[in-house]
Amino acid sequence: MSAEDKAKNIAEKAKGKAKEAAGKAVGNERLTAEGKADQVSGDAKQAGEKIKDVFKH
Repeated sequence: MSAEDKAKNIAEKAKGKAKEAAGKAVGNERLTAEGKADQVSGDAKQAGEKIKDVFKH
């Protein structure tokens, strides 16, 4: 996994956590759901990168 990809995935998860927190703070269910979706997306991308690394070796 390249450092750049890892950083992007971590940033996406952080953005998702921030969105989720903001959504909860203002009572916006859509924003909360978007935040959770961003976190799941970041996790999935990171898992995909790890799988690619396994097959490289």
